[in-house]
Amino acid sequence: MPVAQNSYVLIPEGQGKGPDAQECCGADAYLPQGICRVAPEGLGADRLMGENLVRSAEGKVQVAAFDFDGTCIRGNSPVLLVRYLAKKRMLAPSVVLRILLWAGCYKARLPQNESWVRGLVFRAFAGRPVAEVNRFLAEFYNAYIDERFRPAAQEAMERHEAAGHAVVIVSASFEPIIAAAMVRRPIQYAVATRMKVAPNGTYTNQVEGLPIEGPQKVEVLSTFCDELFGEGQWELAYAYGDHHSDRAMLGEARHACAVTPDRPLTRTANAEGYEILDWGCDAGDGEASEERGKSENGSIQAD
Repeated sequence: MPVAQNSYVLIPEGQGKGPDAQECCGADAYLPQGICRVAPEGLGADRLMGENLVRSAEGKVQVAAFDFDGTCIRGNSPVLLVRYLAKKRMLAPSVVLRILLWAGCYKARLPQNESWVRGLVFRAFAGRPVAEVNRFLAEFYNAYIDERFRPAAQEAMERHEAAGHAVVIVSASFEPIIAAAMVRRPIQYAVATRMKVAPNGTYTNQVEGLPIEGPQKVEVLSTFCDELFGEGQWELAYAYGDHHSDRAMLGEARHACAVTPDRPLTRTANAEGYEILDWGCDAGDGEASEERGKSENGSIQAD
């Protein structure tokens, strides 16, 4: 049996669980101890924990999907990482300038290459051992990101977990950052942007597959849940997002929650009847909107 590390993560005895555990868990996966890759095609990982998932009357696992940046935390973890890397002079000024120009175009809602900008960020780590980089990113999360985790997001996850729902993070942020969040927060499963690893065990500055952004969130979430729970054996019962790029995921949910939404998502939420949640706003949040409706607490029901 696994041994409890804290209230959320169980550490495996040996390398994990299942016949392929040696390949997907432990040191071979380059993820924090207690985090296991369970669906390579879905770029997914989970916490090693007992399963107590409930199913609907139709026998389907109830999934509660959360965006990460701006929804679960105040601010944007890749942006904070770029600032940190620039301060430590791990990125050349010319690279930082190109990232800033990309960010300006993104804010203006112009079409942008998501893989390209993530490759620029990972220039700081290209050629370095994966385990070393993942430790660096876990320490970065623990020191600079975890304090930004919204209490309301924590409470919502805990309520979903208590109701027997599968709590899933679907994020464009880098996988090691999300894996570090899984160690500290009540996140059962996650799909996030994964960077390619060279045959010698070092990171490249290329994205494996596509960044988990916009409509891609729906695709990878579907792939992940099909692999984990079985095709047709789950449904997206709840979805939480803060940005207009989360529209696709929210649109697939039976109960959609717009969390401190930007103006475009606020308009969509009002038009589609999504629940609008005010989980607090400050300088780290996205655009504050006068149109934004307010609801202090979302309602979560056990199925």
